[in-house]
Formats: sequence, structure tokens, C-alpha cells
Amino acid sequence: MSRASDHEHVPTAPRDLPTLLGRPPGGWRARMFDVIFGTDTPAGRRFDLALVAIILLSILTVVLDSVPAIGRRYAAQMSVLEWTFTIFFTLEYIARLVCIQRPMRYARSFYGVIDLVSVLPTWISLLVPGSQVFLDVRILRLLRIFRILKLTRYVEEYTRLGEALVASKRKIMVFLSVVLMLILILGTVMYVVEGPESGFTSIPMAMYWATVTITTVGYGDMTPHTPLGKAIASFMMLLGWGILAVPTGIVSAEMTSQKLARHAPRGEPRTCRGCGSTGHDPRAQFCKDCGAGLAAEQA
Repeated sequence: MSRASDHEHVPTAPRDLPTLLGRPPGGWRARMFDVIFGTDTPAGRRFDLALVAIILLSILTVVLDSVPAIGRRYAAQMSVLEWTFTIFFTLEYIARLVCIQRPMRYARSFYGVIDLVSVLPTWISLLVPGSQVFLDVRILRLLRIFRILKLTRYVEEYTRLGEALVASKRKIMVFLSVVLMLILILGTVMYVVEGPESGFTSIPMAMYWATVTITTVGYGDMTPHTPLGKAIASFMMLLGWGILAVPTGIVSAEMTSQKLARHAPRGEPRTCRGCGSTGHDPRAQFCKDCGAGLAAEQA
């Protein structure tokens, strides 16, 4: 490879960011892009690790500041830390917009919105004159906890889980519709069986009780008193154990399917000549079903 081509190498970034956001052709903006959005360079990895550590520290600061004893005793220190984190994340957000050719595309993206939301509450709380404008300005400060979402871009498993949820959304919607039908039917039955005397004053109230019961939460604010009502409640509790496992199985099956698809051999599938079994691992030397050799047929 020529020396010129070595200088033209562009570090890759997650989800083909140079194409989506527009990597500058050269100069300091290109170098900044490779550090901020690149993941296969030492500088990019160090930046990502440092950013993850700062995010976790900022979340810890928000959590500790919500404790009255700590918040009162270390109010000044917490304020300094919070403004340090806010200024850092603000500069990081500006740097991300500066080093790309399509800044509005990033600003409208999921991660761009998260980056903006992570710094806005502190700046807004500075502009708010007092608590008379909002019932509680602390609501704005607690929104800083959304900085935890900034971590999602650095963990590949978040992306895999999101893809599995999107791929299985129709199955999950069908499952939820069945659960809602059960809640409506069983709640109506309990309204008829128990009646207002036991707290089931309306079908919506009975549906609330059915939701709490079928999810095995059981607040205890509404309880059946008749033998038939208790029998129905027992059935719903047992039904809830089975229902809770369904969405987990749907998403797990979709994640397994996607994993198999990612690791599936390229080209024509390998087929055993002995038993006709297909779908063998590209590194396999023997059939997974009959044990016949596979290496010879691939030669």
C-alpha cells in the first residue's frame, strides 16, 4: 500500500457516522471528529472512557445532592461540581456540532436530543427567577438524571436490545392486547361478583384491581370478600406468573435469532451429504446431527 493511501485512512465510527453526519475532509475538524465519533483509535477510546466516567460522576452528584443531609452540608461543593459537569457537557455538545458537516442532523437525532437535555436543566434553572414560576424548580434539576442515557452509545448491547424490541414489537403489541382483554373481562366479572360493597364501585376500578392482581403487584387497597371473588383472584394471580414470562421469551427469542443471523455463514449454506442437515457453523468439521465429516465437501 502506498504512503499516500496510508494518510487517507479514515477511522470508522459507529453506524457509519462519517456518512450520516459528514466527516470533514481534513484539518482540525476532521481530527476532532475522529476523536469524538471514532472508536478504533487510541484517542477515541480514551475520550469515550473519560466521557463515561464523567457521566457516572455527574449522575452520582445528582443522586447525592437529592439527599437532604448531604445536599445541605455540601451545597457549595455540589454546586461547583454540577456547573463543572454542565460546562463540560455543553462544550462537548458544541464540539460535536462543530466537527460535523451536518450539525442539524445530529441535533435532531436521538443522541443529539439526549446531549441537549442533559445540559438544559442547569442552564434553565439559572434563568428561572424563583420558585413562583414553577411549583418546584427541583424538577428541572432532576431532569439531569437523563444524562444516564448518554451511556447507551458506548454499549453495543443497548443497540442489540433496541433492535430486538423493534423487531418483536408486533408480537408484544398482540400480547399486550390479549392482556388488556383479560383485564377488561376479569375486571368486569369481579365488578359483578363483588360489587360496590367490596370497593369495586365501577368497571374502571375493577380493571385497576385486575391490573394490580394480574401483574402480581397486589397493593391490597381492594380485596375480594366473596368465595367466588377469591377464587377468581387466585386464578388471576397464577395467570400472572405465566403472563410475566411471555414478553421475556419474545424478546429473548428475537435476540437469539438476530445473533444467529449475524454469525450465519456467508454464501451458500453448508449441507451435510449424509443426512441433509443445514445451517452448520462455518468452522465446523463434522455434522451436528449425524457426525459425518464436512471438511471434505468444502474442498
